[in-house]
Amino acid sequence: MEWRDEGIILGTRKHGETSAILEVMTRAHGRHLGLVRGGRSRKQQPVLQPGNRVDLLWRARLDEHLGTFQAEAIEMNAARLMDSAVAVYGLQTMAAHLRLLPERDAHGGLYETFGVMIAHLDDADAAGELVARFELLILEELGFGLDLSQCAATGSRDDLAYVSPKSGRAVSREAGTPWRDKMLALPAFLHRGSGLRADPAAIEDAFRLTGFFFVRHVYEPRAIEAPGARAGFLASLRKHYASRKSAAVEAATGERAV
Repeated sequence: MEWRDEGIILGTRKHGETSAILEVMTRAHGRHLGLVRGGRSRKQQPVLQPGNRVDLLWRARLDEHLGTFQAEAIEMNAARLMDSAVAVYGLQTMAAHLRLLPERDAHGGLYETFGVMIAHLDDADAAGELVARFELLILEELGFGLDLSQCAATGSRDDLAYVSPKSGRAVSREAGTPWRDKMLALPAFLHRGSGLRADPAAIEDAFRLTGFFFVRHVYEPRAIEAPGARAGFLASLRKHYASRKSAAVEAATGERAV
């Protein structure tokens, strides 16, 4: 058995004295594992880092076997991402979400989106929006997608402000106001084609929304916990926003003093 594909590295683990088990998200073969002989060598280690895009050759005697990988670098992203705590935790969070999908199931669109996310993940101002949207995509791929296109009560596509925790469908501000204490907030930047940017409060609302449905439909039924990287990602985002706010205050104070 043999195939060649392109993939993005999710992680590695040691195997024996010199080899490594490589986990990748591939374009045509889904999330896939394979043995890289000599994967712990000085030559291979820089290539086999999470976030790097690689050209892969997989071989095995039978399709159900682990098989072996030969990996050559296409795009070295790891060094750039390692400079940002937001990027590192963001990558780890997305990798954890991809592990929720069945191994070797193809998700070509998700692979392309994952690549776009990695290209911009070191922009902390954009990372929160990107990962929140990625979580919505994962829920959809798992069969628990949210319907944020129109109001569940009126059919209106305007002023959608809430999401019903029961149905996972959007609700307009007018229709949802009487039950707003029981609703989940729908940040405006998540509306398809809105073009809006998210402030820190909207980011918190977005992850509260996706987190609720991950717990209900994924974590609790599978008896697993939310990935620790997700909490780390949110904490690093909050630190980034606090630092940016502090810098803005200092700049404004300095201008007044002058």
